[in-house]
Amino acid sequence: MGDVEVVASEGWGVMHLYFRLTGDRREPIEIREAQALCDALVAEPPYQATWQAVLGPRADLGLMLIGPDLAKLERLHGALLASELGARLAPVPELGFVSLTELSEYSSRDGTPERDAMLDRRLHPRLPRRKLLCFYPMSKRRSGDENWYALDFDTRLALMGGHGRLGAAFRDRIVQLITGATGLTDWEWGVTLLADDIKAIKQIVYEMRFDEVSARYGEFGPFTVGICGDIAESLAIAGGATVPL
Repeated sequence: MGDVEVVASEGWGVMHLYFRLTGDRREPIEIREAQALCDALVAEPPYQATWQAVLGPRADLGLMLIGPDLAKLERLHGALLASELGARLAPVPELGFVSLTELSEYSSRDGTPERDAMLDRRLHPRLPRRKLLCFYPMSKRRSGDENWYALDFDTRLALMGGHGRLGAAFRDRIVQLITGATGLTDWEWGVTLLADDIKAIKQIVYEMRFDEVSARYGEFGPFTVGICGDIAESLAIAGGATVPL
């Protein structure tokens, strides 16, 4: 019997994993096995893995995994935890997230080559390398007069149009990936922002909060920001020592 696959009928799987380093940080960590596992994954396009050294106290390391088969991503997760590196990692489950790339129901599908290419990039993203990765979960509010799901479609479409145009103003500074998580986590979406300038991350989140979609209907979870790099770089920034490769 072959390996079980969990492949969505549309979109790719996305996992955000976060860890704290344990033990004496002066004690070198062997990372060859973990590095080989990640190298083997990304050697199979379109799978992607992005390590981060997390800024601040919420976690030490982050790992974003992308690919068609969620079972393959989970197998890598389990293998990493069973490796020598994994023996020094304590998961931070409250920050972890599982989601799928998706097309918004508000996205135009006019059939032009440009639009089709844009929609394909949303479903099948090949993320560029940037210095920083910010991630946070969010949902739409469902209470009283601020119930997003009680609005009719045309009202929601108009609101999301303005929201999208505001976000598009940052396209030269921010790479945005919005993934769907309804039924997969306690939140409805995950938002991943890639940038080289940390001020751009701060600015886009601040300015978009004035938009009605966020101001009236947005609920946000914990924000994490990390410096992207390979395993050794991420460990070094987090204060860990590695056995030389």
